[in-house]
Amino acid sequence: MAPKLLVVGGGKMGSALLGGLIAAGWAPVAELAVSEPDPAQRQRLSEDHPGLRVVDGVVPADGAVLAVKPEVAEAVLRTMAAVGITRVLSIVAGLSSARLEAALGPGGVVVRAMPNTPALVGSGVAAMSGGSAAQAADLDWAEGILASVGAVVRLPERHLDAVTGVSGSGPAYVFLVAEAMIEAGISAGLSREVSRQLVVGTILGSARMMAETGEDPAELRAAVTSPGGTTAAALRTLEFKAVRSAFIEAVAAATERSKQLGR
Repeated sequence: MAPKLLVVGGGKMGSALLGGLIAAGWAPVAELAVSEPDPAQRQRLSEDHPGLRVVDGVVPADGAVLAVKPEVAEAVLRTMAAVGITRVLSIVAGLSSARLEAALGPGGVVVRAMPNTPALVGSGVAAMSGGSAAQAADLDWAEGILASVGAVVRLPERHLDAVTGVSGSGPAYVFLVAEAMIEAGISAGLSREVSRQLVVGTILGSARMMAETGEDPAELRAAVTSPGGTTAAALRTLEFKAVRSAFIEAVAAATERSKQLGR
């Protein structure tokens, strides 16, 4: 019996989706399968999810998640079409739904999405867009998969390159800030363990404040910044060093690279 969903690519994002779906109640034995070419990763997936069908290659399924590198995506889609898979959720960066649909062939339905790595801990955020043949039921199907590992936003496809620049690559920006803050704490005399605990707690708490209060980040920043105080001194340095502009340029660079991948 064909599984309800085949995850093609058992790397970080594919594994995150598998874990989220199983936690949400999908049965690894009856409803899911994963295709992964690396033998060591296939072994890990089998150990992590007893009973899960783990294969090297593409097998028939009611639908599939495409979680492979952009350079092999179209070839994999042609293989999917050959075994009868016609509905695909692609999380491949840069490749347009038009290109994906062309590779999948006539009758194929593609929903394109850009999740991010916090999906690994169930706290991801993804934007998704339907291709030319996608109907409401296809979008609901794709959102149900992505929602197992975080929040989902529906957007026109023309915005997905910007999504890649903001949230797809965004965790790396936050981790870079965390690295710098931890090193700064060490330079100021803290131990690495204490500095890390303070920085992680600060980032986590700040994110929760934005999420739970609904206030604009500028308002929250102003509330922490007393005139002539320590925070004001720090922010003056950050603005002098053009940190704000650097982030804007970084997002623009990631967005442009996403566009290049799709050409």
